[in-house]
Amino acid sequence: MTQRLVVGITGATGAAYGLGLLRRARALGVRTHLIVSPAGVLNAHHELGLSREQLEAEADEAHAPGDVGACVASGSFVTDAMVVAPCSMKTLASIAHGLSDNLLTRAADVTLKERRRLILMVRETPLNLAHLRNMTAITEMGGIIFPPLPAFYLKPDSVQALIDESVERVLQLCGIGGAQPQAWQGLRK
Repeated sequence: MTQRLVVGITGATGAAYGLGLLRRARALGVRTHLIVSPAGVLNAHHELGLSREQLEAEADEAHAPGDVGACVASGSFVTDAMVVAPCSMKTLASIAHGLSDNLLTRAADVTLKERRRLILMVRETPLNLAHLRNMTAITEMGGIIFPPLPAFYLKPDSVQALIDESVERVLQLCGIGGAQPQAWQGLRK
């Protein structure tokens, strides 16, 4: 059976992580469902030079954030995992408090209620107490907080290498077959 991954892209900086997840998942034969917030589209344009249409073309299926009747809004639509990359503090707060006020946060709520893997690649610094409490709430509900922190011990030769390493680690956490983080390979030599 083909694996299914829901990818959310929000307005935090780091649209390259969402794009990297879509591209790597496709290379691994994983079917992707994309939800991009309006602020996520703005960031993808500023950071990557991509329009909504270009970003959506990287996914197998794209869903409008206002389409709360989309398949990913139902627990009966089985997915392997959901990743929000990048995840803004607004989206983190909405998910932590079960607001489900758009398709992205509803899909995350469904992922948690069905006890599936939810990974939030949060992008903010410094963190205030509200951010930390919301991260704690997500963790207590079974979600994973995954700030995309660079692994400098790998001696990366580019920013893309840092992005790729985080993408592989996240896909491995999702249980996606074929994902192979390089973190320890370089240290074993």
